Amino acid sequence: MEKEQVVTLIDAFKDFKEEKNIDRPVMMGVLKDVFLTQIAKTFGSSDNFDVIVNVDKGTCEIYQNFEIVEEVVDPNAEMTSEQVAALTGDDDYEVGDTYTKKFNLQDFGRRGILNIRQNLQGRIMDIEKANVYKKYSEKVGEIFIGEVYQTWSKEVLILDEDGNELHIPRSEQIPGEHFKKGDTVRAIIKTVEMKNNTTPYIVLSRTSNEFLERLFEQEVPEIVDGLITIKKVVRVPGERAKVAVESYDERIDPIGACIGVKGGRILGIVRELRNENIDVLQWTGNPSLLIQRALNPARVSSVDMGSSPEDKVKVYMQPDEVKKGIGRNGCNIQLAGMLVDREIEVWRELPKEELDNAEEDVLLSEFSNEIDQWIIDKLESIGCDTAKSVLALSADDIAKRADLEDETVEEVMKILRAEFED
Repeated sequence: MEKEQVVTLIDAFKDFKEEKNIDRPVMMGVLKDVFLTQIAKTFGSSDNFDVIVNVDKGTCEIYQNFEIVEEVVDPNAEMTSEQVAALTGDDDYEVGDTYTKKFNLQDFGRRGILNIRQNLQGRIMDIEKANVYKKYSEKVGEIFIGEVYQTWSKEVLILDEDGNELHIPRSEQIPGEHFKKGDTVRAIIKTVEMKNNTTPYIVLSRTSNEFLERLFEQEVPEIVDGLITIKKVVRVPGERAKVAVESYDERIDPIGACIGVKGGRILGIVRELRNENIDVLQWTGNPSLLIQRALNPARVSSVDMGSSPEDKVKVYMQPDEVKKGIGRNGCNIQLAGMLVDREIEVWRELPKEELDNAEEDVLLSEFSNEIDQWIIDKLESIGCDTAKSVLALSADDIAKRADLEDETVEEVMKILRAEFED
């Protein structure tokens, strides 16, 4: 039985030897530590033992050193010359000499060998975990390509070539996309965490701004070469994204280079992001001009940046430009605000022919006693800052664009109509 245990121990040792990602000094140190720990547990001390590990051959030799004494007090560390002579036939040993005896693994006993094997396998797993953590921690922010192994409602499980698990939580998936086993997936390595000393939990993301930035780097050589710089990326995953770029070389058109001939470069990125609309615009340090470029194709009449960074930015447009500026579900104006890290309000600028009738209109702020302020804020965010600008739209349109309940919109319109009734 003990011979069988020794065989399994040697097998565990060979598995450890064949682990390619373990450094030689680390390997030798761990093996010595495992054997010395068991020796100390078996004999009370490991001070008089030497462990010699041959990593290349996958073998281990243990030697027990005995001091020659006249009278033995500690039989695990001392012997008399008579005992050595009886054991080896050599009577040349004197008091004070050291006799070294090879220690056989079988001498640990069945339980001791089992403990060594378990401890060795445990240390192998710990080193493997540490190596995986180090490997992927150094790759945070890089694109990973893998194959879907399993899908659940809350996440998708990906396996790498070594069988390590990577996760794409639902929150990191583009809305509306679905995966099935065997699909090839590209995503950015977002975080790597060690939870309760278990296997490293590696999170991939397809919704982060960095993922879109890495995709552009793969498709546009000028970015990798440093001829074009991506200054900022903002996204509403699955809906729309804006990428601000610039080039220090006047001969290079950064927008044209990113889009490619007939859209050849950007189309691959759009398909990867499940047809997410991507706007590429010229970066500028002037926030007012950057907002105007971000709201294109809507034409902006003027921009009021306010007196402090905390103020909301007011963007004025002609009524027929407001819808284009705000975008579907307010996405366009939201992204423009993210580009400059400010909140933006759209204000309707009345054409000259309507100025004579402007006095008949009433600002929504005048209805603060009848309409909750949060409702007024939502209406103003879609460019409806006066009573007539609200009444000029259908209830369904307002409910959808301002994200309000139908009943709320009907009540608001009822209040505003009453203002103009005789």
